[in-house]
Amino acid sequence: MSDQIRLGIIGASPTVGWAHRAHLPAVPSIAGFELTAACTTRMETATESARQYGARMAFDDYHKMLEHPEIDAVAVVIRVPAHYDITKDAINAGKHVFTEWPLGRTTEEARELAALAREKGVRTIVGLQSRAAPAVLHMKELVDAGYIGEILSCSLRQIGSGVLSRDSGRTWQREVELGANTLTISAGHAIDALRFVAGNFTRVSAKLTTQVPQWHESDTDVMVDVTSPDTILVNGILENGAIASVHVASIPWAGNGLTMEIFGRNGTLKATSSGSTNVGSVKLEGAQGSDDLIEIDIPAHHIYVSEETPKGPPFNVGQMYDQFGKGIRGEGSSYPDFDTAVELHVLIDAIRQSSDEGREIDVSTG
Repeated sequence: MSDQIRLGIIGASPTVGWAHRAHLPAVPSIAGFELTAACTTRMETATESARQYGARMAFDDYHKMLEHPEIDAVAVVIRVPAHYDITKDAINAGKHVFTEWPLGRTTEEARELAALAREKGVRTIVGLQSRAAPAVLHMKELVDAGYIGEILSCSLRQIGSGVLSRDSGRTWQREVELGANTLTISAGHAIDALRFVAGNFTRVSAKLTTQVPQWHESDTDVMVDVTSPDTILVNGILENGAIASVHVASIPWAGNGLTMEIFGRNGTLKATSSGSTNVGSVKLEGAQGSDDLIEIDIPAHHIYVSEETPKGPPFNVGQMYDQFGKGIRGEGSSYPDFDTAVELHVLIDAIRQSSDEGREIDVSTG
């Protein structure tokens, strides 16, 4: 491997998608990485993406990119149903892999990818960007340092708007079997932030519903049936004995963002965002031995990227690339790998099972 980690991005559309919004703008500003190749299903768009973001190569076949000796690592930034096959091929090609969340459509796919990565000895990271948000990192640091003392209970509420209508490029998410929906993505990211800060769940009792059973497909002007849940309610117990409540929903109008509160014997911590912890700006407040919350400044040591990294979605993605790069080079770092992803897949399975069976579920055994 050269001094720079030579990265190829699969799904590198220059105009739409998560790579366009986050990965492509972030990577050129991250020390230690070179955006070497852009790959899409059409050479025209791959070439344009490479031109816009300074990549040296363009591919319309990801297999050819994986075969290229000048690619050290790849990012899999495509629709969830294709994560498994492409990530597996990348691991077998000996490439380090950044795969977006969810890692696979199912826990079984995630487990297989994690095991294969260990067998092949490649580094992996999954796109759970809340764990790279400076405010979330500091919230965890304060909890670990005893700022609030013994954790007693936690509350997480994230309400987002925009469920009634979307174009045909996004209505595939209506099918629960494809693995990309409010439970896995919105709730998955939010719950992962909570468990990162306060500890893992041991038992859950949940209710999942689809409150809006049809979406309007805006570009075709047809109504399509929805099987994915849009409202998630979870009560749970954490490893430390604390009680947690979670309400995540996609609703038609006036979504009001995220509030995550950790209540302890000695104080309280509260994180708020107009969006979410994984992509939005997060405000952190705290109280110790008082009912008065005060805003807490975020220390600079939680910011890994340079001032050149764009704000918004590219920021936390850039934070993750920085830590991933350090891991690849054998330096000290911290980031969610495929084993972390499997843990979250297992938790989501337990939430789904609890709702289906109408009973409390042990997260570790089901």
